[in-house]
Amino acid sequence: MGEISNFQLGVVGALFLSVASSVSIVICNKALMSNLGFPFATTLTSWHLMVTYCTLHVAHRLNFFESKPIDTKTVVLFGMLNGISIGFLNLSLGFNSVGFYQMTKLAIIPFTVMLETIVLKKQFSSKIRLSLFLLLVGVGIASITDLQLNFMGTVLSLLAIITTCVGQILTNTIQKRLSVSSTQLLYQSAPFQAAILFVSGPFLDQCLTNKNVFAYKYSPVVLAFIILSCLISVSVNFSTFLVIGKTSPVTYQVLGHLKTCLVLGFGYTLLHDPFTERNLIGILVAIAGMGLYSYFCTQESKKKQGDLCLGSQIKDKETAALLAGVHQDKESHEVKKSNKDSLV
Repeated sequence: MGEISNFQLGVVGALFLSVASSVSIVICNKALMSNLGFPFATTLTSWHLMVTYCTLHVAHRLNFFESKPIDTKTVVLFGMLNGISIGFLNLSLGFNSVGFYQMTKLAIIPFTVMLETIVLKKQFSSKIRLSLFLLLVGVGIASITDLQLNFMGTVLSLLAIITTCVGQILTNTIQKRLSVSSTQLLYQSAPFQAAILFVSGPFLDQCLTNKNVFAYKYSPVVLAFIILSCLISVSVNFSTFLVIGKTSPVTYQVLGHLKTCLVLGFGYTLLHDPFTERNLIGILVAIAGMGLYSYFCTQESKKKQGDLCLGSQIKDKETAALLAGVHQDKESHEVKKSNKDSLV
C-alpha cells in the first residue's frame, strides 16, 4: 500500500508541475511574441531543448541521475519524430486559422485512443470515452471561434496529429518497455530534437513570418524573456515526459486541455483578453469532463489494484496448499519408511 501511495503522490506532483510550468511558459511566450514582437516560435523551441539538454547534462555530471544507454537508432528516430511533430504543429498554426488549429489539437485525443486501441490493444471503457467526449465539446465551445479550411493547412494538421500521437505513445512505451526513467529518455533524445529544430527552425519561421531570426534586433528585455522562457522550458519538457511515463498519452492530452482553460482564465484576469459567456460555458463543460475522466480513471485503477491483490491472495493460498500437500506427503513417506524399518 505504501508503494501505491508513493506512486499516486508522484503522479499528482507530476501533474501539478506540468500544469504550473506550462501555464507559466504560455504567459511568458505570449508576452514575448505578442507584446515584444518576437515571432520565431520554432527557433525558440530549439533553444528550449538545447537548454534542457545542457541542464540535464550538468545534473548528470553532478550525479543527480544515472544515464542508461538506449539503442541509438531508437533514440535518434524518437528524437527526430518529436522534433518533426513540433514543426508540423507550428506550420499548422501558420497555415490555418486559430479555430482550425484548436480543432487539430482536439483531434489528438480521439486519434490517440484509436491508435492505442488498434496497435496496443488497450481498452477504453464507455465511461472514459463519454468523459473525453464531454471534455472535447467543452474545450471546443471555449476556444474555437472560426473554422477556415484550406488544402495545405489540412494536410499539415493531419501530419501534426499523426506525428504528435505516435511520439507521445512512444514516450510512454519506451519508458515502460526499456525500463528507463523520464529523465533518462529526455536526456538521450533532447539533442536530436534540438538539432532538427535548430536546423529547420529559422527556415520555417521565415516562411511563416517573412522575418529572419538572425536579422532581428534583440533588446535587453527580449533577451531577458527568452532566457526566462528557456529556463521554464526545462520544467515543461521534464514534466511532459514524466506525466506521459507515469500516466498515459491520453491523460497528458486531457491535462493539456486543462492548461488551455487555465490560460483562457489567466488571459482574462491578467491580460484583460476578451471573455464571453460562451468561453465560460465551454470551460465549465470541459472541467466537468475532466472531473469525470479523473473519477472514472481512479475507479478503474482501484478495481485493477483490487483484482491484482485478489489474484495475489489466491496464488498465495494455492502455493500454501501445495507446500502443505508436499509436506504431508513427505511426512507420510517418512512414516511408511519408519514402519518398514521396524518390520525388518
